[in-house]
Amino acid sequence: MSIAVENFVKAIYKNDKNDSNDTKPGNIAKKLGISNAAATDMAKKLATRDLLHYEKYQELKLTEKGTKMALNVVRKHRLWESLLFRMFDMSLHEIHRESELLEHQTSDFLANKISEYLGNPKFDPHGDPIPNAQGEITTEDHSIALANTQEGKTYTISRLMSDDKEFFDFCALNGLKYGNTIVVTKQFSKNKMTQILINNNTIILNQDFTNIIYVNETN
Repeated sequence: MSIAVENFVKAIYKNDKNDSNDTKPGNIAKKLGISNAAATDMAKKLATRDLLHYEKYQELKLTEKGTKMALNVVRKHRLWESLLFRMFDMSLHEIHRESELLEHQTSDFLANKISEYLGNPKFDPHGDPIPNAQGEITTEDHSIALANTQEGKTYTISRLMSDDKEFFDFCALNGLKYGNTIVVTKQFSKNKMTQILINNNTIILNQDFTNIIYVNETN
């Protein structure tokens, strides 16, 4: 399969797993930086290959075959992110950028070798789950967006759901990384902002950030 096809099914899979759950061709086009017409043409073509279901004006749904392909690409991407992060201490944006290229050139054999070398990790450095060799995600996700947390409670950062360089630069500067602990000190519901305490520093985040930072409440 071509890189364009792999990226298309991966985009549908990832959009379907986000809170928006919006997989209409226009949203996939926006995610991939292509025209709406190109996305519609690709969807029609992939429907003939039994990779997705296409109906005019409706959301795109992957078939079992399409889901398997998407998970295979996601696995390779997240394994490369884990390897690059461990070996070279690259930034979260850098490992994402390089893994976007490497995922398409990686055999199943090499992916399995990388996984074995890393100790078969369940999560990548962003906190995203890594599918196993059978294309299964064996972990349960009970995390919630930071925007939906409660004042006075302590949470652990579980996922950073973005590929934006400025977002990751901000997170790196302020200690917002997978596994770190934060306290939600104030929710400004009217203005859609959240005040947190992390590493003895107080930070106020707007909804653009609090909707893509996911956390788990600590016991």
